[in-house]
Amino acid sequence: MIKKLAWISATALSLMVLSAQAEGMQCGAGKCGGAMKAEAKPAIGHRSGMSQKGQHKRKQSPFLIKRGLPHYTKILMKEWNDPALALTQAQKAQLLDVRKETMGAVMRLKPEILKLEKEIVQAAKSGTSADQLKIKVDRLASLEAEATMAHLKCIEKTKAILKPEQIQYLMEKRKAHRMLKKQKMKEGVMKCGAGKCAGGK
Repeated sequence: MIKKLAWISATALSLMVLSAQAEGMQCGAGKCGGAMKAEAKPAIGHRSGMSQKGQHKRKQSPFLIKRGLPHYTKILMKEWNDPALALTQAQKAQLLDVRKETMGAVMRLKPEILKLEKEIVQAAKSGTSADQLKIKVDRLASLEAEATMAHLKCIEKTKAILKPEQIQYLMEKRKAHRMLKKQKMKEGVMKCGAGKCAGGK
């Protein structure tokens, strides 16, 4: 499983290296920085600003799978004392152990993952070949695979602690939160269309 995840990450990172190298070549031709901004297509509404925030958040993620998998510990902390969820003291004690174990593993890996990502991107932009970066890319893929396995184990252990109806409730809350977030984003785009965002505020 880890080998498969690492292979997926290595492939994605190879594409990232090639993209960074292409950007470096553009800079050599005077098409980066302010020049690139001048050539960029104008953003529609405020949507591009919203997506940049989301992209930045995903870039900070230490996992191979950036979206789609539920982060149960994060959801549970928001609903910890919700009467409708009705967590027992025994469940809370077990869930805290799972959270401590998972966060410990992820926070141990994250600094090195982000450091390697930055090093690879900067090296690629400076003209370092993909072959020369392979060792770092493989290392990064391995670390992200390890973080992803910690996440998957967290999901597995959390589901084993909770009752089916509690899991269902959490998923409904997660869905409602995501729908609310999308609605807020939509309202933001509409406001920008009317000149009420960014500099128009």
